[in-house]
Amino acid sequence: MADYPQNVVEFRDWFATESACRDYLVRLRWPQGPCCPDCASTVVWPMKTPFYRCARCGYDFTVTAGTLFDDTHKPLRLWFEAIWYMTNQKSGVSALGLQRTLGLGSYRTAWSWLHNLRRAMDEAERTGVPFIYALDSTDGLTSADDEAKQEDQRKA
Repeated sequence: MADYPQNVVEFRDWFATESACRDYLVRLRWPQGPCCPDCASTVVWPMKTPFYRCARCGYDFTVTAGTLFDDTHKPLRLWFEAIWYMTNQKSGVSALGLQRTLGLGSYRTAWSWLHNLRRAMDEAERTGVPFIYALDSTDGLTSADDEAKQEDQRKA
């Protein structure tokens, strides 16, 4: 069995729910089980989904902490669909096409997602780090609203 779905039917079966997406990320990120991103301890307690707590340092974290999906307000399933759509288009993806396909509310969100995904894939290719970890929130992955605020501040 492959580590990823081979076609859209398998994709929809594998990632039918938010918890299925989260479980997939857990398997990808922590093959030997959850690990604290703060102190690297493997002794963690599951808390109310999606949180874990480190038994050693008390740090609370999720599987998306420090990844491309950190601090997102959209469901992981939608992010996974965006990645699937983007990687399975022969001639590339436009923000308008992504917005229409996924039913995103704004062009700005679709553009931001594509920009972030492309940057993450580029960074992953250059560093060899799996692309979901290639960029984190400190590297500029922000919501469209945050980007607009930053742009307004630059103009001022």
